[in-house]
Amino acid sequence: MTVHEHTHGESSERDPPSDTSNSTRRLALVAVVNFVGFVVELAGGLLFGSVALISDAIHMLFDMLAYAVAYGASYTAERFEGGEAWSYGLHRLEPVAAFLNGVLLLPMVGYIVWESYQRFLEPVAIDPELTLIIATGGLLVNIGSVYVLQGGEMSLNERGAFYHLLGDAGGSIAVIVSTVAVAVFDLPIADPVAAVLIGLLVLASAENVLRESTAILLERSPVSPADLRDELTTLDGVDGVEDLHVWQVCSQLTVATVRLTDTATTIEEQQTVRSRVHDHLTDQGIDHATVEFGERNDQIDTTNHTH
Repeated sequence: MTVHEHTHGESSERDPPSDTSNSTRRLALVAVVNFVGFVVELAGGLLFGSVALISDAIHMLFDMLAYAVAYGASYTAERFEGGEAWSYGLHRLEPVAAFLNGVLLLPMVGYIVWESYQRFLEPVAIDPELTLIIATGGLLVNIGSVYVLQGGEMSLNERGAFYHLLGDAGGSIAVIVSTVAVAVFDLPIADPVAAVLIGLLVLASAENVLRESTAILLERSPVSPADLRDELTTLDGVDGVEDLHVWQVCSQLTVATVRLTDTATTIEEQQTVRSRVHDHLTDQGIDHATVEFGERNDQIDTTNHTH
């Protein structure tokens, strides 16, 4: 018996990486550590008159808030069970949280630049020795946080936190250098200059986070569709690719739909082609795929030849 083959599809799915819980715990730990660092740096900046130290403390505060929001989004998405009404749970919270974190960085840059401008106009004497001690402590906090996050594949929120931490570390180094310049060369202008440099680092962090989160929210393909089409057409049994879409729900969940034409002559051969396509998509980092076969002009033998 033969039938005319119309659109036929099948989905495959693999669970998001099992290290999501580890990612959530790392974000929580980094948030707590950076909150402590913020309190110490802010107190030191206010006591010793360093706008660079205050700027670095504010940077650390916003980073801590970013980590807290990222932690909340990750924790909620990890435990939410919404049934069929929420096809992918709340994993979309991850890029939303990352985008908000990037936006939060922008007013901080404005504040840092404004405060630096005021110090350019009216330089303020700072206590270099104690400022240097606190800035060094802040740098150690950044290094410790980077150590917690580094290793393995990071989620979008972890990468956002990583960018923040690199900016923090650069800020702490800028504070240390400017403090040495004030103490050794009597250059009070070095303090606001360092603050402006920190502001530029913050701006770079915001750009990275906003670019990556926006790409996910607007469903930009994380892989080259043209290259993937070419690769699929080289698979045995695939005649052509009629339609292909690839997007990300979050940084750890990539989804694809593809409609193919095939050269299979039996249902069994077509199932083999489908499995081959699914395997290739999985190798390309796609976690959930729906593969359909387009309409054909010939017929497929649906007779079961197994005896």
